[in-house]
Parts: sequence; structure tokens; C-alpha cells
Amino acid sequence: MDNSMQQKDLHLLRRFSLDTALVTFDNVNVKKLFNDKSQKFDAVIADLYETEIYAGLAALYDCPMIWSYSMGAHYVALRIIEGPTNPSYVPDYLSSNVPPLTFTQRLEELWDYIKWTYVKKFYTEPEEEEMYRNIFVPLLTARGKKSPRYDKLVYNASLILANDIIAAGNVPKVPLNFKFVGGQHIETPTRPLPEHLQTLMDKSTNGVIYFSLGSTWQSKDIPKQLVDDLLRVFRSLKQTVIWKFEADLKHTPPNVHITSWAPQPSILAHPNCLIFISHGGLLSFMEAVHYGVPIIGLPIYLDQFVNVNKAVAQGYALKVDLNMKLPQNLKKALHVMLKDNSYANRAKELSAIHHDALHPPSAEVVHWVEHVVRTRGAPHLRSPAHCMPWYQRIYLDFIILIITTLVVVKIIITRLLATTKRGKKNTTKKRN
Repeated sequence: MDNSMQQKDLHLLRRFSLDTALVTFDNVNVKKLFNDKSQKFDAVIADLYETEIYAGLAALYDCPMIWSYSMGAHYVALRIIEGPTNPSYVPDYLSSNVPPLTFTQRLEELWDYIKWTYVKKFYTEPEEEEMYRNIFVPLLTARGKKSPRYDKLVYNASLILANDIIAAGNVPKVPLNFKFVGGQHIETPTRPLPEHLQTLMDKSTNGVIYFSLGSTWQSKDIPKQLVDDLLRVFRSLKQTVIWKFEADLKHTPPNVHITSWAPQPSILAHPNCLIFISHGGLLSFMEAVHYGVPIIGLPIYLDQFVNVNKAVAQGYALKVDLNMKLPQNLKKALHVMLKDNSYANRAKELSAIHHDALHPPSAEVVHWVEHVVRTRGAPHLRSPAHCMPWYQRIYLDFIILIITTLVVVKIIITRLLATTKRGKKNTTKKRN
């Protein structure tokens, strides 16, 4: 409750991702699948999170590699299909900084970029290569296939499907094989509400406030005193409050409806839903934009801080810190958002932008995956920058050539001047 869970422990995150991969590959059913030489696949789609070890699957099944990235255009993902990005306007995926960045923030992002690159190069990649040699090389050898170099596999991706939406703004340049498919999980048409919730929301003529902290840190974990204080805040409102609370809660005000499970998209889709009090999860924010509902964000962990900050910068959200003053601060934010229509108007504007597309995100996913399969890896979508060494992309070889030329010219001129000077001295002595 001291609002200090914004962690950037790179070693913890890489350990989590690598241990997940090890457990996956050690699963008896996965081993059975890998050893079944009759299995054939048209493409491999794998989650991209702090490790690219799953690229070995593309070599095993001799098919294109497609990454599913749970966030947006960050250098963790872009580096494998485009190359290094500029941290001055492409923040770390766990950073709460939102462009345009201040001088101090740019230094923070540069330092985070250097740290991540160092950890990746000297800790993560060596362990990944060892896993590749121990797991995939024997499988490839057993099938009579030559084992490609691990670094070649990592940078041979055909496509990245990014779980983010362009309407959120602050999107850096991306190559053609980086596709934004945020909102793909939202069903169309939206499922109807259960009868009791439909009746409740229909009768709530003053509007509905929906409150959910997701699943990682649930509302039932809020200290009891704060729960009581929050109920007093909600009692003072004329709006109906639907609170996803995962335990029995007695003595609730008449306008507060408690439910252990909530059909969130269906609630947000109802025209009487005025405000969404959220923990800041990415899927929740996408649903809020999809249905045009403003947010009061209570970020708890990891990317939730940057999600809330981005929404605040876009003008459809307010941020409330998770601390022991939560009831008082939440009450202030509710009063501001209920009186100021600009938040709701901005949410509806972003929703219109999001829906102004040729195809829904779910159709985009299907199209691009099938396109990769049909075109045998979609090499035409790949960035030409990815075919060049990093030092050529930044003209380092050209800079070295210029510096070397200037140094050589300087040396030659210096020697010529020295020779000329000595010649003049000798001439003077002879005359004397």
C-alpha cells in the first residue's frame, strides 16, 4: 500500500522468462510433440517476453516464426526485426515516462537501454544459447537437419503481432512486419449481460461506476479499514457502483452491487457506464478505449504505471496512487470526472479513432498470419535495415574512414611542413 511496486528488476524478469521456457520444454507432452517426427506446421506463433529461445521451434519445424508481443512498440521487440531504437522517444516497456521526454527522463531511458542491453548480452543470451544447444540441436540432428546459429534464428522473425492500439498515440516508426492488433480479444458483438446486471444497469438512470482491480491483486486484498472507507465514499454518490470484490462483503450501501466475477466488456459496453476504476492492466485499458469509457487508474505493478500515465496524457484518465489515502483521493477524482465531461468526450473520441479501421484487430491477426504462411515467411515485409550490421546503419564505418583520412592528411601535412622548415634552415646556414 505504499505505491512502491514499480519494479525494474531485469534479472528477476529474465529469470522468470527462462524458467518458464525450461518448464515448458521439460513438459512430458511437449517432449512427446518434439520427438514426433510426423508433426508438420505452417507457422510458429510464440510469446515474446525477455527471451527468444522459442525461435528454435521455427528451425525444428522449418517454418516461419511469428512473435506475439503483449505490449507495444518498444525496443525489446523492435530490435529483432528492425535494429536498435532511439531511447529518447521510445521508452522502456516498464517505464512510466511518456514522450515527449524531459532531459532527465531521456537520461533515464538511455541508462535503462544500456542496462537492458548489457544484461541481455552477457547474461540472458549465453543461457539461451546453452538451452538451444541442449534442447533443439539434438532434435535437429535426429531429423538429419543442420542446426542454424542461434543468433541467426533470433533475427529471422517474419512478423510481430503487438498487443497495442494506435489510438493510444506516441507510436514510433515501425517496420511493415510489426502489426498493431490490440483489442483482438474483444468479442464482436459483445456478449449480453446476465439478466440481473442488465436490469441493474438499465435502472441506473444516474449512471454506473465500475470498479475492478483485475486478478493479480484483488479487491479482497485491500485492508479492511480502507474497504469500509471506500464504501462510505460510494454511499455518498448517486450513481450505482458495481464492484468486483472476490469475497463476501456485508452491510453494503443500497447503491453498491458486489460481484465476485464481472463480465467486464459487457459492463463497459452498456451506455449507462460512466467511469471505469481500474488497476491499469493493458487489456482493461484497451476495452475502455474500445467502448469509450474514461478511467480512474490505480496502478499496482509493472506496465500498469505507464498504461495509466499514457491514458492521463491522452486526456481520458485520472491517476490515483495506491496508498492509505486511497478513499479520500478517489473521492476527489470521482467528483472531478463526474463534473468534467472532457474525460468522457476524449474517451469517445479515441474510441472512434480506434474503430476507424478497415478491419477489426481479430481479422488482422488472421490475415497477417495467413499472409506469412502463403508467402513463405513474408520476406517482402522485412526492413532492409535488418540486413545490415549495426555499425553500417549508423555510418560508423564511414565516420572511421573520414577520421582516418583526416588523421593521415594531417600527418602528411605535418611532415611536409617539417621538411620544408628544415630545408629553409639549411639554406640559411649555407648563406651565412
